[in-house]
Amino acid sequence: MNIPECIAEELSINPKQVIAAIDLLDQGSTVPFIARYRKEITQGLDDTQLRQLAERLLYLRHLYDRQQRIIVSIDHQGKLTPELKQCIKDCRTKTDLEDLYLPYKPKRQTKAQKAREAGLDALAETLLKNRSTPPLTLANQFLNPSKNVPDNVTALEGAKHIISEQLFETPTLIQNLRNYIWNHGCLKSSVRRRQEHAGQKFSDYFNYQEAIRKIPSHRALAIFRGRNEGFLKVAINPTALESTEFTYGKQLIRQHLNCNQPQNLTDQWLQNVGEYALTNRLLPRLETDLCLKVRDLAETEAITVFANNLRDLLLAAPAGPKITIGLDPGIRTGVKLALIDGTGKIITTETIYPHPPKKQWSQSINKMTALIKKHAVELISIGNGTGSRETEKMITDLLTENPDLTLSSIIVSEAGASIYSASELAAHEFPNLDVSLRGAVSIARRLQDPLAELVKIEAKAIGVGQYQHDVNQSNLSRSLNAVVEDCVNAVGVDVNTASVALLKQVSGLTESVSQNIVNYRNEKGPFQSRSQLKKVPRLGDKAYEQAAGFLRIVNGTNPLDASAVHPECYPIVKNIAQKTNVSLTQLIHNEQILSSVDPKTLLTQDFGLPTIIDIISELKKPGRDPRPEFKNAKFKTGIEKLADLIPGMVLEGVVTNVANFGAFVDIGVHQDGLVHISELAHTFVKDPRQIVKTGNIVTVCVLNVDPSRKRIQLTMKIQDQHQTIH
Repeated sequence: MNIPECIAEELSINPKQVIAAIDLLDQGSTVPFIARYRKEITQGLDDTQLRQLAERLLYLRHLYDRQQRIIVSIDHQGKLTPELKQCIKDCRTKTDLEDLYLPYKPKRQTKAQKAREAGLDALAETLLKNRSTPPLTLANQFLNPSKNVPDNVTALEGAKHIISEQLFETPTLIQNLRNYIWNHGCLKSSVRRRQEHAGQKFSDYFNYQEAIRKIPSHRALAIFRGRNEGFLKVAINPTALESTEFTYGKQLIRQHLNCNQPQNLTDQWLQNVGEYALTNRLLPRLETDLCLKVRDLAETEAITVFANNLRDLLLAAPAGPKITIGLDPGIRTGVKLALIDGTGKIITTETIYPHPPKKQWSQSINKMTALIKKHAVELISIGNGTGSRETEKMITDLLTENPDLTLSSIIVSEAGASIYSASELAAHEFPNLDVSLRGAVSIARRLQDPLAELVKIEAKAIGVGQYQHDVNQSNLSRSLNAVVEDCVNAVGVDVNTASVALLKQVSGLTESVSQNIVNYRNEKGPFQSRSQLKKVPRLGDKAYEQAAGFLRIVNGTNPLDASAVHPECYPIVKNIAQKTNVSLTQLIHNEQILSSVDPKTLLTQDFGLPTIIDIISELKKPGRDPRPEFKNAKFKTGIEKLADLIPGMVLEGVVTNVANFGAFVDIGVHQDGLVHISELAHTFVKDPRQIVKTGNIVTVCVLNVDPSRKRIQLTMKIQDQHQTIH
């Protein structure tokens, strides 16, 4: 198997591009670095293509290793032929490979093996070739009482098991039938006996069926979760004897065994053997195979959805370096408050008790008002957990009593805040701060800069996925970690303010090197230039090459250090300044001069047109943040719980999660509502992310509320007849 050629064919790119990318990856280069700074070498592969390439490379290398082990195993058995070896090498999927290996795979003692030991393999071979002698008559020649073959019926039973196993281990037969079932079969689920009440949350699937190849990932994962929890039975066409798959399978086997003469006794016997093999061996195996395939595809799709939502959340608009109060709401335990400055440093923390049982409403407002005025607070960030709407009401009253205050309050997702609060990272960052107050700090910071704060939390804990605990956790982690890495490097990192958690996501930097950067910064003061990074312990040439372009130094000795221009390209910028006869500071931001530069005149042996164009574009707007402008949603006053919702209400909300079947929207009642894909727009929507993304502010109308199941149906197809209900 030629891995580069396989990947090139799958991704529809040139094999030379694949070879170049693999070489860079094997040298330790990261995807963000290759995509941004090695475009000439890969001929312009972007980060999405490179991620796909890296995933396929991992899969195909594992496949190659498995091929080699299988070749060695079959060779040791003395059964490896040149043709078989080539077939093994040509396999592109693990399923096809295992189909080929099945006849040679060491297995426990089977009925077929016992029959072979009794000498009945010769009988099976004769039955397949000789159709003139009736089976019972032919079997009389193979009796052997000493080996438990006392009569012709027993002999035929042994031959049946041998032929059945041969059919079960025939790759072409298995693959043909598998493909047919995949294209025509149905996945069916039903409730287990006496589980109707306990499994009520899976009631949608108590009597459900859908085409295997069309079932959406969220439904497949829900069905498999119901099976795993003991509430559902799952099968593929369980009425096998009546199904088209069974009929088709019989036809395939008859063709394979060439037993199409119904009057011939041997053909009749072989047909019965074929039905036995189909019912007891082939269909059960294929049901297992295809259930695994459905699950694998569903998991892949679910991971993709999670990754896309995570990307949208990480790249959400930052409020910026504003003095902020973070409130972690609580009823009985009080509201935890953290006041931070524009850089995220804690000014003060405390707990207020506006809600029952203490009901210190006025005292809490007075205390907050004093803090706001004393420190010129610009933003209030409220976690969206229990008590958030009640706490928001307190802020509304505060602003009503103090009309001179111009600050804004925003309810933000507190997903993962409690996990971060109890983490080793939080303990290291705030060793003297109570765990309960660390969450308030995180809630404040994630409003200032969502990316910088959310990277401190394990991506899986942020909670923007569906059925995230049902999917392969290593695949999920690998995918989400790639998203975090891409987002951090797309935005860039201020090396003089970044935490270790943020720095370690930068291309080429490990956690230990990131800690060394922070230690160096604390001891020597802020970095003045990128070249100074080379003095950091264990930050070698390779790490510097990978990281330098993504690290920003604001107000340093070289203005280029605040841009995405890589230090290796500084001579090109110097050349541009000389050609245009201006200084470096006059050149940066000067779109008129930069637009007049012909990139072709700047080509060198090492840097081609794509890099030159990137440099000029970056110089026009150096260090530009790709994230959108900050906006916030306003939840409607008085709408705080499910009971407050009435069909027809038009509300503003925040998209918290996007799935293949629609979008979940927080409308301020502690239970997200669902805008089904059919309710996202008046036109057909294939992918919900074409309409909305996580973090978007949207206007929705309430269609239906089901308090018993805590379900809210919303629509974004707001018609004139929907009236706004206050």
